[in-house]
Amino acid sequence: MTQRRLPRPSELKEILRPKPIVLNPTDRRLAGAHTIADLRMIARKRTPRAAFDYTDGAAELEDSLRRARQAYRRVEFQPNVLRGVSDVDTSREILGRRSALPFAFAPTGFTRMMQHEGERAVARVAQRNNMPMALSTMGTTSIEDLAAAAPDARKWFQLYVWRDHGAGEDLMNRAWENGYDTLLLTVDTPVAGARLRDVRNGLTIPPALTLKTFADGATHPAWWFNLLTTEPLSFASLNHFGGTVAELLDKLFDPTLNFDDLDWVRQTWPGKLVVKGVQNVDDAREVVKHGADAVLLSNHGGRQLDRAPTPIELLPAVLDEIQDSAEVWVDTGILSGGDIVAALARGANTVLIGRAFLYGLMAGGERGVQRCVDILRTEMIRTMQLLGVRRVDDLRPSHATLR
Repeated sequence: MTQRRLPRPSELKEILRPKPIVLNPTDRRLAGAHTIADLRMIARKRTPRAAFDYTDGAAELEDSLRRARQAYRRVEFQPNVLRGVSDVDTSREILGRRSALPFAFAPTGFTRMMQHEGERAVARVAQRNNMPMALSTMGTTSIEDLAAAAPDARKWFQLYVWRDHGAGEDLMNRAWENGYDTLLLTVDTPVAGARLRDVRNGLTIPPALTLKTFADGATHPAWWFNLLTTEPLSFASLNHFGGTVAELLDKLFDPTLNFDDLDWVRQTWPGKLVVKGVQNVDDAREVVKHGADAVLLSNHGGRQLDRAPTPIELLPAVLDEIQDSAEVWVDTGILSGGDIVAALARGANTVLIGRAFLYGLMAGGERGVQRCVDILRTEMIRTMQLLGVRRVDDLRPSHATLR
């Protein structure tokens, strides 16, 4: 028969240790986020439906995005043991410069619509963590203002070639003069993809206060307060435009874009050039011939052509084709540090993340973006240690196979 006794106060003291009370509501929210999925859940609660869906959604049936995420779920890691992994080096050289982390913040449009701190918050996090970030042509912070907000960050600029080359040349000149060292030329947008969530939500820029959005705003008063009491939401690199997102994109994107335009960009831009949106081996080979320093295998986060190729599956064939003539990057479907490790192991020089940091931004502004980086870094280090790999540069295809 079990004998029972009353516990001593000293014994209770050891086990009854309540968590410290966190008074700041943002810090309290973020403390409960342990994965990117957690940040997404917080973001969904704090952001109006139209703005959240713009980030979260993809084109048509969203199969491209779904397949990309499923591909990372198919990764099977092949660990080595007894390797001594107390110290892990997550740094990686990206186009000639060492970055403390092997991933970068992708260019995202309408960023201040997601959360009022916008691109400046993202740039400050990039600067603090010694990692690159890219500003979109359709960004809501100007080239100059972003440079002032994070003067020591490694900054890239993403360009759409407009029908008016003069506008594109002006943007490239401004970016170079303000310390942006790399240009990401997006080439998978001859027309806008059918982003049906945006169509159904009637998303406009700036957001229109219809009866529907007013009702939604009643449940997200902080978002509307921040929108209405900070600088007006606009496209910093575009002239004033009022209308739906689809109408804007159809006006901006150029269906006549061809390799002559790529040659023009290469001749105009003095820095490193990345061609973003490559989706087959032949195009990868051709853009390298036309002067690309890196090829970004991307289906635009599933937001353009639905049922497009999945970058992580396309990666080995492109690497075989272009060998070491250019770097090869990937994006789309990356939501964990394990996903990043898998892409690097399979040969990517770096990866770009978009939705992951936007979920963090919507969840908690600059602190939410930092929380995203902390989560991904922690997951990366743990995955590498369990794989028996001490350095990112030591990852090999044998470490990550696709089932």
